[in-house]
Amino acid sequence: MSGNRHKAFLVSAVLVGGALLMTACQDTDKAAGTGASQGSPSASGDAATPSGSSAAGGGKGTGKDSGAAGKDSGATGGTEDGAGSGADTGNGEREPVGQSCGANDISWNTRSETQAGGYILISAKAKPGITCVLPAALPTVAFGSDGTEAGPAEQAVGEQITLSGNTTAYAGVNPRSADGDGGKELDSIIVAVGDDDPEPVSLKVGTITVDKPVVTNWHTVATDAVPFG
Repeated sequence: MSGNRHKAFLVSAVLVGGALLMTACQDTDKAAGTGASQGSPSASGDAATPSGSSAAGGGKGTGKDSGAAGKDSGATGGTEDGAGSGADTGNGEREPVGQSCGANDISWNTRSETQAGGYILISAKAKPGITCVLPAALPTVAFGSDGTEAGPAEQAVGEQITLSGNTTAYAGVNPRSADGDGGKELDSIIVAVGDDDPEPVSLKVGTITVDKPVVTNWHTVATDAVPFG
């Protein structure tokens, strides 16, 4: 009996030990499965990391390219602005646009003419090294201490004239357009390029009688500057 009991105890011990062994194996497998499952997101995360890095790199590259494009655009604009100034000569070069003439930019001359009852021809040339523009307007011509100013001898305004080198502009002054014997005798006139000219010049003309004077526009041909009427 005791032998059978001992045998039964051994069998129970073996069964319990087998059950514990199986339980331990199952726990080990479960733990291993859990670890693999937990490792999967990590692997997924590792796989996502290159993608994110690539996206970040792409963003960085785009910003750099954009900055370079902006830099190139600015440089080109600056170059075009520099090349775009001045007047095109037609041979790929540009010349500075001439400034407006002032009386001190001009060499002046006057002479008396007999046409149209007698008048004063004013001639104007740019001084050496100067290029300037006479506006499409009457020259300002004044007489005497009271500054009597000549009115227009022509109905239409002329064209602007660029003075440079030997180019000469002419204007004709009739000092006495009124009928009768009135007027005042003078021997000089004050000439300026427009009313805003800061440095008008005084030109000797000999003795003249001034009464309602008139002046023509600027012309490039002397005979076009006769103040008829």
